[in-house]
Amino acid sequence: MHKHLHLIGLVGSLRARSYNLGLMDAARELLPLGLELESFPLGIIPPYNEDIRAGGFPEPVAQLRQKIATSDGVLIATPEYNYSFSGILKNAIDWVSRPPDQPFLDKPVAIMGASASLFGTVRAQMHLRQVFVYLDARLLQRPEIIVPDATHKFDADGRLTDAVTRDLLQTWLVAFEKWIRRLTP
Repeated sequence: MHKHLHLIGLVGSLRARSYNLGLMDAARELLPLGLELESFPLGIIPPYNEDIRAGGFPEPVAQLRQKIATSDGVLIATPEYNYSFSGILKNAIDWVSRPPDQPFLDKPVAIMGASASLFGTVRAQMHLRQVFVYLDARLLQRPEIIVPDATHKFDADGRLTDAVTRDLLQTWLVAFEKWIRRLTP
């Protein structure tokens, strides 16, 4: 019998009907049995300020650090802005990764992303992978979930409707589960 796995989900967009929020919602629907996904709202994280951090982590940051530390893995859905990932996601990572005990160390992390462009989120994911290499997280390398032309793959309510993408997402989630179980006894 496998241990139940708890994942934390981070969406790098604040838009109410973001494609990446829709992608995270689809991931929640398609999770393998024995996995649960809790999303954390990055919009409540204040802008990073070392003067504030010197006095301690603000409550939302402390909560996110704790949730990441106690999770079995982190799922990230990132948009692509100006050939990179979003500022809201960078801000959250900057806060969470500060010492002591940065919780991304050895944490299984999987990155996905959706964009209206024909390149999807290739460049954003490459930049985000660099950050997690530095943080010594355990990134799922393959398969990848890069959803291009998202305007034709999500409905007006932000629900992922493209059957091929849903199948790929389900395969990716199974691969992430195997990755986590391989890394954690």
